[in-house]
Amino acid sequence: MKVVALLTFVLAAVAIPREAFWAHALAGSLLLGVILLAELPAGFVARRMVVEIPILVFAVLLPFFGRGETTEILGVDLSVEGLWGAWTILAKATLGVGASIVVSATSTVPDLIRALGRLHVPKVITAIAGFMVRYLDIVAGEFSRRRVAMASRGYEPRWLWQGGPLAQSAGSLFIRSFERGERVHQAMVARGFAGRIPVYGDEKATPRQWLVGMIVPGATVILALLAVTVLH
Repeated sequence: MKVVALLTFVLAAVAIPREAFWAHALAGSLLLGVILLAELPAGFVARRMVVEIPILVFAVLLPFFGRGETTEILGVDLSVEGLWGAWTILAKATLGVGASIVVSATSTVPDLIRALGRLHVPKVITAIAGFMVRYLDIVAGEFSRRRVAMASRGYEPRWLWQGGPLAQSAGSLFIRSFERGERVHQAMVARGFAGRIPVYGDEKATPRQWLVGMIVPGATVILALLAVTVLH
């Protein structure tokens, strides 16, 4: 139910016309209400919104490099189409990332992977995602220990061109992780693994949970339809 609700909300937010500022604001208010209802701390949400920074940097640059008609803002000529593009990326990316944070913060990784399997996502993708999550902490911990070992031997890079040894360490870690993955897969095949991780339990969302969970996505769909109708 949460995965379906997330996809519905994101698709509806993307469908809102860029000129409908009021619809974006209402969709953001609905999302904020869900965050408050889930009792997610503001700092928790803000830290995870950092993942959006590369997208925001790209959006900020659009008005400076866009073509076509320009407008002057604070003495700087900016592309009108670039401004619209920046606004569209900022609004829709923020709504999508915020909704993803709510779902990930209120669900366990195994539950999300099991949900994707129930939605008939190819089992190869769900298996890869499951193994990635399981071994990500192991790889990150080993890389951290390597950095500590290098620092204890006097390696403290301060400039970009001094990062060669660190890059070499990351490369060797990648090869070791790949080889470890092959050994783990061979061990699992020897124990009867047929490409699908066993799923225990068959808990399903109740009709009431579906009804409650689809309130915000449904309202966002209505907002998108109203915005399209009003503007066209």
